[in-house]
Amino acid sequence: MDYSRNLRRCLSLLLPAIAALSLSLSPASQAEPKALVLKPFKTLSDESAQCAGCHKEKNPSLYAQWGRSKHYGANVGCYECHKADPSDKDAIKHEGFNIAVIVSPKDCSQCHNQEVEEFTKSHHADAGKIMGSLDNFLAEVVEGAMTFNGKSPAAVNGCWQCHGSEVKVLENGDLDPTTWPNTGIGRINPDGSIGACSACHQRHEFSMVQARRPEACGKCHLGPDHPQKEVYDESKHGINFYANVDRMNLDSAKWIVGEDYDAAPTCATCHMSATREQPVTHDVGDRISWTLRPAVSEKVDAAAKAQGKQVKPWEERRKDMMDVCQACHTKSMVDSFYQQFDSLVNLYNDKFASPGKKLMATLKAEGMLTDTGFDEEIEWTWFYLWHHEGRRARHGAAMQAPDYAQWHGMFEVAERFYVEMVPQYLEVVEKAEHAGNKEGAERARKVLDEILSRPEHSWFTGNEPEELKKARLEAQKAFKARYLGESK
Repeated sequence: MDYSRNLRRCLSLLLPAIAALSLSLSPASQAEPKALVLKPFKTLSDESAQCAGCHKEKNPSLYAQWGRSKHYGANVGCYECHKADPSDKDAIKHEGFNIAVIVSPKDCSQCHNQEVEEFTKSHHADAGKIMGSLDNFLAEVVEGAMTFNGKSPAAVNGCWQCHGSEVKVLENGDLDPTTWPNTGIGRINPDGSIGACSACHQRHEFSMVQARRPEACGKCHLGPDHPQKEVYDESKHGINFYANVDRMNLDSAKWIVGEDYDAAPTCATCHMSATREQPVTHDVGDRISWTLRPAVSEKVDAAAKAQGKQVKPWEERRKDMMDVCQACHTKSMVDSFYQQFDSLVNLYNDKFASPGKKLMATLKAEGMLTDTGFDEEIEWTWFYLWHHEGRRARHGAAMQAPDYAQWHGMFEVAERFYVEMVPQYLEVVEKAEHAGNKEGAERARKVLDEILSRPEHSWFTGNEPEELKKARLEAQKAFKARYLGESK
């Protein structure tokens, strides 16, 4: 018998197990969040039974929704979620019980601690901190007025319903109606916790099916400045989802892409759900490599790096997103898609966004704009360019929606830049010059001249190389001949 060969074979089997055991005992591993064991209660508590008996009569729809939930099957009732300490800011006395109307992530974390920890690290968790943003300024000042208990109805009914309000408790114990009801994703709760699980998991059913469908995200990710839902609907992914929704297996317990369904991804698939290599995450930015929100896009970890913070690198985030894609697509196809996506973001940044930002900064530095936002036409033009059209273009490329990348995106960005922003810039400079700021006007014109002298703007200045003009004219002639021939 070959003892040495058998020994080597045994060691080859044992060493991976020893390595895995060592890894499981390492400090880094021990620091990772561990999900609580979610064991059902044997029976419904007396408190919840009393609650359910009353709400069955007074709020039958809530009772029915709870009855369809997994909470019902686990004997988790009203009291387990709504119970409060008498010292809680939002605690009220209700039918002899101390309860809170708001069920916050802190309450949910009693069982769903890992999900809450992941959410708290996400960009969603900061969504409620918008008080100093341009969007909030528009809603409170430009569009609105402080006519509703000292708040703007435009902000209360608009911005805060998606971003989340800071829920206030009045002196009499009632919740301030300017801040509640509210299911904004970044809601700031009276107990100090951040977020609203009910933004995605509609109470009181908390349906997985509902949370996995794109409509769940469409409450907020819709409209001119963040049209992800419309973009998804236009894409091949959205078309396939709606055509094959009966094959999506949306009620699967594990719902792994490529195993439990293959017709199409949804928002949840790409940003949150499990793959064969990755677990579910409630950090929706964990797989995003670009941030498409600001005027000029940057890699998602850039801001943190600039502040000296260590975060998950954008390369790793992209690798994880590509893992999702490769559940259905080949690696070469995924690689080529990302090259297309990156090229559009870089084009937008380099040709329009960075120059536009520089033009606005120049006007500000030269004292040609007031300190008040949106009181001058060019400020509206610039806002439309990056906040509306620029975002549409970038999101269209990110999610493969060509109409949003082109006609709702780059076409409108270009039109806004050349036809509105450049003439308005020159008008502001000329006005400043007539007012005596001649040196500032000269510097401002040099900035614009330098931008427009770049090759990408040569068509606009008339400096395009003759060979390019000639080739384009030949292509136009061929197109017209073909078009006229087909129309006969």
